[in-house]
Amino acid sequence: MSVVAFAQLLLPDSPYAMWVRGELEEYLRLPDDGTRVEVVGGEIVVSPAPVFAHGGILSDVQRGFERALFLDGAFPWRAVQAVNVDLIEVGDGYVPDLVVLRKDIEAEKRAEDVLHLHPQDLSLVVEVTSASNAGHDRRPMFGRQVKPTKWNGYARSGVPYYLLVDRDPRQPGVMLFGEPNKAEAAYEVLGEWKFGEAVRLPEPFGIEIDTDAWKPWNA
Repeated sequence: MSVVAFAQLLLPDSPYAMWVRGELEEYLRLPDDGTRVEVVGGEIVVSPAPVFAHGGILSDVQRGFERALFLDGAFPWRAVQAVNVDLIEVGDGYVPDLVVLRKDIEAEKRAEDVLHLHPQDLSLVVEVTSASNAGHDRRPMFGRQVKPTKWNGYARSGVPYYLLVDRDPRQPGVMLFGEPNKAEAAYEVLGEWKFGEAVRLPEPFGIEIDTDAWKPWNA
């Protein structure tokens, strides 16, 4: 079973600084097989390449945005998978499964050929949990020693919306978070759906995502 690696290494610089410069992955000598390296809560997190079902869910989400564009050429949103996001305010570096940004920002960043996006570029982030990394995507487990998660990082950085697709067989479902409280690094819950129900993202997106083929991992 694949696991997430937590690195305790003597590095020439902080994990975040090396991640921003694009040096961390090479320093760790990670295989070129889709393995991802992120800095979450100041810690190095190495995750294996996602499985096919994980990618299929992301394609379904992206298809919802593409369908809206097909129906309305003026639709202003673009969905892009697996890009680097530099959370300067937090000192973390994430590779979200999918981000949604305005078409003018997407065009600008593509023209600049940037290494990273930043939270102010994004309107929505999407994370799909895997058995190896679910704890990093969800809200922290309160009542015990709390380590910040990507949920906290996105909220503290002011990303307006966070869509979490949780494939855990014990609690499968979809949650939309919004109204980020930067001071508390927390979101409000705006919507919840079960697998098989249509996920309806409210305005400013106003789209529907089909989840009929979504299943928990190992199911």
